[in-house]
Amino acid sequence: MEGNLASTVLLNYESASVQALIASRGWSALSRRERILGIYNFVRDDIGFGYNEDDAIPASQVLSDGYGQCNTKGILFMALLRGVGIPCRFHGFTIDKALQKGAITGIWYALAPREIVHSWVEIFFEEKWINIEGFILDMAYLRAVQAKFPEIRGGFCGYGIATDCFESPAVDWIGDDTYIQKEGIKQDFGIFTNPDEFFAEHSQPMGPLKRFIFRSITRHAMNARVARIRSGEGKH
Repeated sequence: MEGNLASTVLLNYESASVQALIASRGWSALSRRERILGIYNFVRDDIGFGYNEDDAIPASQVLSDGYGQCNTKGILFMALLRGVGIPCRFHGFTIDKALQKGAITGIWYALAPREIVHSWVEIFFEEKWINIEGFILDMAYLRAVQAKFPEIRGGFCGYGIATDCFESPAVDWIGDDTYIQKEGIKQDFGIFTNPDEFFAEHSQPMGPLKRFIFRSITRHAMNARVARIRSGEGKH
């Protein structure tokens, strides 16, 4: 398990800001279950759903941004877990871009690649590995999307969601797996000890010009759209 507890360039839990957060929340003094639950709820709800400048940014930067998506929230989640002695690892995938329709619209959706790099975190808890994906969407955003489609109970794909139970997706951690985008998975790249190793092999294909446009224009438009959804714009 030593490798599943190590600090890395991306999982920089020894940074001052991450250490200050761990200390202020008192997570290290809690039981293992309470440590995981406290960190899970923080990453899910205190770090809002949004799009950072890149997938492979350090945990301290995600914390500073105050928002993230699957890959960046996962990096912060892993760093905080390892910072309090909870072994974890990284599982990489791609998801169909249809999952993002609604959260991304117009020209930005048209330009998005068909498959988007995705991940979840696996935690070693009570002698088994459990899959954690349900932290991606903050509850305020999820509730706002549910309010837009009150007639839907079962399967739903869009707005950053891909679930077979839209009315009550498995996003509360009670000691087992949590999911919010699992039904959109296309490719499975397997398990990695840390995200640094994964992103050294897999990254979202994007040329220099497209990357510049994404960082300077596209993601800001996407984040503005997410903020409008969270505020209840367009509710049925």
